[in-house]
Amino acid sequence: MARYRDILYEVTDHVARVTINRPKQYNAFTGDTLKELTLAVEAAAADEEVGVIVLTGTGDKAFCAGGDVNWEKEGGLERQILEPYLLHVTVSRCLKPIIARVNGYCIGGGNHLAYFCDFTIAAEHAVFGQNGPRVGSPACGAIVSYLTRVIGAKRAREMWMLCRRYTARQALEMGLANAVVPMEKLDEEVDKWCRELLALSPTCLKILKATFVEEFTDLFGQGDQLRRYITTREFWEEEQQEGARAFIEKRPPDFSKFRRARR
Repeated sequence: MARYRDILYEVTDHVARVTINRPKQYNAFTGDTLKELTLAVEAAAADEEVGVIVLTGTGDKAFCAGGDVNWEKEGGLERQILEPYLLHVTVSRCLKPIIARVNGYCIGGGNHLAYFCDFTIAAEHAVFGQNGPRVGSPACGAIVSYLTRVIGAKRAREMWMLCRRYTARQALEMGLANAVVPMEKLDEEVDKWCRELLALSPTCLKILKATFVEEFTDLFGQGDQLRRYITTREFWEEEQQEGARAFIEKRPPDFSKFRRARR
């Protein structure tokens, strides 16, 4: 069994539970966290005893708040373009059902990790949304465009381009969540969904998931080429840094100078 630093991994009653264990950072991830999550999902996929995978975060404040801004500020995102850990691809191509247990903030990378899961069960206090343009964090390819298949094109553009926040009930109405329950009932609800899935034919579930994934595999691999083409050295040294610094300093970012005409 692999040893993990940023996550917890356990298998009980045919359910693999993968938990981001960085509560002080609201379970925000670094490149190391993404690698560990990828390895854990792959381990669960290969384990014949596992029938369902549950992804979640430690505590009751956050499922995952996306990328750790300090890591991004130090160039983590730029390195991700060169060595991308495509967790959303791993989650999609894993032929076992994956449930996102959303126990609080589900923002940025946490949000698109959740909507790539097969099911999302959320606590009533959960908050969903994207952060990219707000903090100078560029995203493209499948992690963006797949959301149109989940909640529709207009809502997907609204969520990604305006960085608004949505309650768990709004997420349920949009189709971003399958069920919303009080926090004290979250584990009970997740366990119920696990039992239902474990009672079904695992081979049929594999075929169904593969069929759903086949419909959007054309989206995989698009993002990195597009992002490399559009982003410049100036972006990484100035615009992205302004977003990260503003977040850390708890102030609105000033991106106005990046829209001024050059002389």
